[in-house]
Amino acid sequence: MRVQESDGPPPAEVVLLPPASRLTGREPLVFLPGPFPNEPPTGKAHLKQCEQMSLSRRQKRLCRREPGLAETLRESVRLSLLECRYQFRNERWNCSLDGRGSLLKRAFKETAFLLAVSSAALTHALAKACSSGRMERCTCDDSPGIQHREAWQWGVCGDNLKYSTKFLKKFLGQKRVSKDLRAQVDTHNINVGIRAVKSGLKTTCKCHGVSGSCAVRTCWKQLSPFHDTGHLLKYRYDTAVRVLSVTNAATGETELAGPRRHSQSLRTTDLVYLEESPSFCRPSRYSPGTGGRSCAKDTSCQSLCCGRGYNTAMHLTSLSCHCQVRWCCHVECQTCVREEEVYTCKNA
Repeated sequence: MRVQESDGPPPAEVVLLPPASRLTGREPLVFLPGPFPNEPPTGKAHLKQCEQMSLSRRQKRLCRREPGLAETLRESVRLSLLECRYQFRNERWNCSLDGRGSLLKRAFKETAFLLAVSSAALTHALAKACSSGRMERCTCDDSPGIQHREAWQWGVCGDNLKYSTKFLKKFLGQKRVSKDLRAQVDTHNINVGIRAVKSGLKTTCKCHGVSGSCAVRTCWKQLSPFHDTGHLLKYRYDTAVRVLSVTNAATGETELAGPRRHSQSLRTTDLVYLEESPSFCRPSRYSPGTGGRSCAKDTSCQSLCCGRGYNTAMHLTSLSCHCQVRWCCHVECQTCVREEEVYTCKNA
């Protein structure tokens, strides 16, 4: 059995985010058309990129004003797609683009994760773009309110999470609290993604002085790798809470609430959903099913294949072996062929 490796994910339309103030529960998320060109925007090329994206009129206007934003949106799409696929690589739903449009019209746990990972990726990408100088309207994080600031010398450009969070809310139009239950759920999950990025913001310092006396410290704000954020959001997905709408007796406004059996109230860090997910075992409007998916015999085949069983095939893999360092300065390796069993879920 021969398996052909691909260089990357296939070109496809990738989910970004909805403008939260206009969510109705009947509309899918905004999509960014792909594939994107590999060349970075030059001159007024970013204007064309902004027009190619399926953004609202207000979002396109913001995109045109900021030459670095189109490229940042591209990066956020890449981050969210790759992380989603990685976190769900052993799940029945594996973040497939097939059926994505139909899935996003529902309020499943998977929809909650997509909203959270998309908002997290955009928050992360914006903060990184500011610190790397790719955005014209923002720069490094100036870290106001840090204790003993007078003893610190900010000599490294920190990730500007403050600006990215503020800009993201402006970009999404998060202003009014909607009375629509689906809109409240989606807005809540978007904010879960933003908070997940915030939780990974750390202050990193280096000491300077005679014999390491640390007379002066150079400090900067730094975001955790996005994989850490994805891992946290996957945990939030696994512990997501099904919610309903209740009326606050004091204010008269509708709020989200978890089931009564939960002793704790709903937390701002919880992913929430309204309806139970399908099994994703067989092809449907929401996913292509699990037929033909690779699985691990001892760990994932039973669950992933939904009781249908799995096929076994032999796969020849080429790998480097017997490597030696030669003077000077390279490594020589032989090519070895290894035979291994590959397991794939049966279609029926």
